[in-house]
Amino acid sequence: MDAVRMCCAGLDVHQETVVACVLKGPIEQKPQCHLKTFGTTTRELLGLQDWLNEHGCLEVVMESTGVLWKPVWNILEGSCDLVLANARRVKNMPGRKSDIQDARWLAQLHRCGLIEGSMVPEQDIRDLRDLTRYRSKMVQAVTAEKNRIHKSCRMPTSS
Repeated sequence: MDAVRMCCAGLDVHQETVVACVLKGPIEQKPQCHLKTFGTTTRELLGLQDWLNEHGCLEVVMESTGVLWKPVWNILEGSCDLVLANARRVKNMPGRKSDIQDARWLAQLHRCGLIEGSMVPEQDIRDLRDLTRYRSKMVQAVTAEKNRIHKSCRMPTSS
């Protein structure tokens, strides 16, 4: 595979950790690999942002697994060019189990320009979607409670 990026990163995002792999070096040579694991608190994600900046890495890819990518995206959005990869499209060979291998694989694919990013709307639209989903959930909860009350307070029918 021919490289198209001199410096890029792959992030393997989990609930409690983010494994980052930065591949850095000339396009025609094998890149240097820098690996580090971060937590998922805001302070630790800001540390990830600083670490990426130290390496001069402005192009970052991560898998879209559930909603775990959202906090990482929100922290890095202003400082990096982010790509959200569909997990089904970036799967490696069966048996790849290590978070480090996952992060390295994502970085290698991104370095070669082989990842097509998923569409991530602007912050305003994401916020509106979250509020709309939350409102729908609350309306359903109210309806469920009303139904429970009606069911438990039914008057006996007279004959």
